[in-house]
Amino acid sequence: MKNGRSSRLRIRRQTAAPGERDTPEPAPKTQGEIEAAICEGISHFEQEYMGREPKDIHAHLIGDLLVVRLQGVLTAAEQHLVKSLPAEKGRTLVKDVRTHLIETARPILEALIRDVTGTKVLSLHHDISTLTGEEVILLTLAEPPFYSGKKSD
Repeated sequence: MKNGRSSRLRIRRQTAAPGERDTPEPAPKTQGEIEAAICEGISHFEQEYMGREPKDIHAHLIGDLLVVRLQGVLTAAEQHLVKSLPAEKGRTLVKDVRTHLIETARPILEALIRDVTGTKVLSLHHDISTLTGEEVILLTLAEPPFYSGKKSD
């Protein structure tokens, strides 16, 4: 038993046609599989929505907290703005635009996380460094997702 939930294979209770058997649900994912699916989904989101895939991405599931760390996410235009404008102005402009884009796309990100973890997102926090090109997304989930076994990294 993990997270207070049974680790037994659950059977869908559908009315099977005569001679057919109930179909078992797929086995629960491991923590590592959940984290990998989140990385894949957010990487795809970054490519489709932001126009650039991160150079590196890691997700860390800690109870009901999900931390996603992306590296190498600044576009060429954002890098140019940071270098060409006064330091404070360029940094503020890039951070403000990124924050607005994330807030606009929040329903997409929440649906992605809910689909992968089976858990509703309660809050989302975001920041980006214009010096290192590192972006962090922190999500609080309604409950820790259920997973089987140990983290498989």
